[in-house]
Amino acid sequence: MSIENMIKDADSAIIDVRSPGEFMGGNVSGSINIPLQEIERRIEEFKGVKGQIVLCCASGNRSGMATQMLRQKGFDNVHNGGSWFDVNHVKNN
Repeated sequence: MSIENMIKDADSAIIDVRSPGEFMGGNVSGSINIPLQEIERRIEEFKGVKGQIVLCCASGNRSGMATQMLRQKGFDNVHNGGSWFDVNHVKNN
């Protein structure tokens, strides 16, 4: 499945790894804010996702780090969606 299809799939979860302040400044509708530095202690929330997990941030750097972290923890359903703006564009078009 392409990243575009994952973003549009109702079973996928979009996780924004930016800070809460950044998230409040604009985000993908329906996305969940789990800042990069909180991933370790909030790992159970990722285990509850049945579909694909698309991670996003401001530019794709932090979501790339989050993707690596989660893959090292055994998650094979995590994908770097890049910037939240790009993910939002795909979701809404």
